Amino acid sequence: MKDNHADTHINNLADQLVDRFGRRVEYVRLSVTDRCDFRCVYCMAEEMQFLPRNEVLSLEELYQVSRAFVELGVNKIRLTGGEPLVRKGILGLIEQLGQLPAELLITTNGSQLPVMANDLKRLGVDRLNISLDSLQADKFKRLTRTGKLNQVLEGIDAAIAAGFERIKLNAVVLKGRNDDEVLDLVEFARHKGVDITFIEEMPLGAITEHDREEAYCSSDELHQIISQRYDLIDSTEKTGGPSHYYRMPDSDSRVGFISPHSHNFCSECNRVRMTVEGRLLLCLGNEHSMDLRQVMRDHPDNIEVLKQHMIQAMDLKPEQHHFDLSEEQPQIVRFMNMTGG
Repeated sequence: MKDNHADTHINNLADQLVDRFGRRVEYVRLSVTDRCDFRCVYCMAEEMQFLPRNEVLSLEELYQVSRAFVELGVNKIRLTGGEPLVRKGILGLIEQLGQLPAELLITTNGSQLPVMANDLKRLGVDRLNISLDSLQADKFKRLTRTGKLNQVLEGIDAAIAAGFERIKLNAVVLKGRNDDEVLDLVEFARHKGVDITFIEEMPLGAITEHDREEAYCSSDELHQIISQRYDLIDSTEKTGGPSHYYRMPDSDSRVGFISPHSHNFCSECNRVRMTVEGRLLLCLGNEHSMDLRQVMRDHPDNIEVLKQHMIQAMDLKPEQHHFDLSEEQPQIVRFMNMTGG
């Protein structure tokens, strides 16, 4: 059971995470590892150099920083990676986080769900996002380089059977790679009774698999494709993140779009990220950050010092990102697996 005692919520605005533009941070995406059993073409290079263990936050540090966030008003924690479920000891951390008075979510590639879905539900995970970019085994293999489609499909079924509050599929659509599967992915989501969100590719890290400008597929284009078969009804529903949702009159499944390029959502940003090496990243599309790993290691077990640094870091949060797909070199050189999903 989550601890819902009123004294765990801080009501003093001075002790909340509020940036210079009046945006209150209530949602943290916490990367627990930079490692992954897939090598998705839009996320990382095929041959990766991963961080040595001493540069990665320990499970104890991950819990401490999570507790500090919650005490400062964060009500949503999403575990990301790399692939969060390959982190050794992750179930123990999830059990601890499941006791905090905050919604606990995980973004996963689904590979570990056949054996872990029931444990995740039992330990307090509320919702899952599962990446699924193709329903064709050969294409899935090319996009993930090392992934097995059947394993992920089994994971989706295991998650549905476990009874999570909500399950959402995430699909990054690239022209010439998987844009011909958009309708199939929507139909799959409808058949399974889950939601699906289509995400415009983020220009993070230098990749060689494709030209990002040529492969870019906008949310508007996808909306048009889907509307040819299904009536999409605009919805004001929010789940705490940047997805813009649409309903279909004959299904409980929702279709969402995350559009960092075509429909900038920075004015409503309520999120920060913690990278696996302990950098509090104030914006996905900028390098503004604070090293909280050093703070924790300089002041072990002093959560008040950690919280004060978090509050100070809010002044670093920029007004908006400036993604530009036409640049030959990416503005942000870190890969998505380093940033946290």
